[in-house]
Amino acid sequence: MSVCVVGLGYVGLPTALLFAQHHEVVGVDIDESRVDALNQGTLPFEEPGLPELFEEVRENFSAAVAPTEDADVYVIVTPTPLDQTVDVADLTAVRAAAEAIGDVLSPDDLVVLESTVPPGTTERLVVPSLELGGLSREQFDVAHCPERAIPGRTLDEVVGNDRVVGGLDVDAALRARELYADVVEGTIRTTDATTAEFVKLMENTHRDVNIALANEFAKIAEEIGVNVHDAIPLANEHPRVDVLSPGPGVGGHCITIDPRFLAQRTDSDRLISVARDVNDSMAAHVLGLVTDRLRGDHHATITVLGAAYKADVGDTRETPALPFVKLAENAGYEVRVHDPHVSEFAVEPTELDAAVLESDCLVVLTGHEAFADVDPERMAELMDGRDVVDARATLDRESWESAGFDVRVLGDGR
Repeated sequence: MSVCVVGLGYVGLPTALLFAQHHEVVGVDIDESRVDALNQGTLPFEEPGLPELFEEVRENFSAAVAPTEDADVYVIVTPTPLDQTVDVADLTAVRAAAEAIGDVLSPDDLVVLESTVPPGTTERLVVPSLELGGLSREQFDVAHCPERAIPGRTLDEVVGNDRVVGGLDVDAALRARELYADVVEGTIRTTDATTAEFVKLMENTHRDVNIALANEFAKIAEEIGVNVHDAIPLANEHPRVDVLSPGPGVGGHCITIDPRFLAQRTDSDRLISVARDVNDSMAAHVLGLVTDRLRGDHHATITVLGAAYKADVGDTRETPALPFVKLAENAGYEVRVHDPHVSEFAVEPTELDAAVLESDCLVVLTGHEAFADVDPERMAELMDGRDVVDARATLDRESWESAGFDVRVLGDGR
């Protein structure tokens, strides 16, 4: 069987290479430089296990800028960002991919949409776009199999996680389940396409709402004089309670955006919308903690540790570090950034020593493992100030305070 995967990003490329363990695979991307690099043996981003997998399947994988006409299966894994002007899903890439596939589609082919989309997209947008190529809906099968993976664990999660496959009819769902059974070791459950779309949005909205709850707990803890990081483990000893960790906001392509995809289809989203607003407010809240530490000196220099949205990856999509940096610069601060996993950002990341030299305040926005190992004695030698705001509870507070730093941890009101 021949598989064509359209979209070679953080999920699409690993998925394509996993399929290439069992089938001939053509990976498609509109980025010609990415296509050329892959065909020359170069990966476009870091992901644990990906280099080894790429080397293993090179003979079964090639990259192209347009879908091939001899595939039996087409998998769409293109981005679905939020259109900020109207606060709805931007389905431009999905539509373009479906139209391009429609031009080469043959009878009995299977098309699977993996991209996260508002409920109803597979039936209302993907199918009509495919039909523009000349075939009617009855001549091909369509299913939706939303991805369940995070950067840094993509291969493990694509293989190990359970999956949901929704078909436009039973036959399409069964064909898609058979396809994914080649690479997925978890249980694959079938349903209809719209339910599968809804399930993915439910998953990420659940995370977003519960992170917002943790962030509100952190703010309350600051107000009443307790440490939320002491309180959360105690609360979680209750067998039916699982409070998450607070932070400077929510990042990544999914959790920050998917709740909006639900909101565009309903008016019954009050809790969802409030949770989104709470999480979006956290960058400003952390900046408020910084301003308190610096006693209103808006000409100070701030060093941000962490541009990525989560620990130990280089992914900066929707990172809360970006609004924090913009707010800080607008307030008059000079902002520097250090992130061992990120080379390009709104403020160009620099090496640690250069980033902290003569700085007045450190702000930890990402819980990279490397930051827990930063030597506070060395930082004291390089910095002018002794203020630290740890928005991830990453640092060893005692050792930093022993080195003379005044450490404020998000959610600690003591």
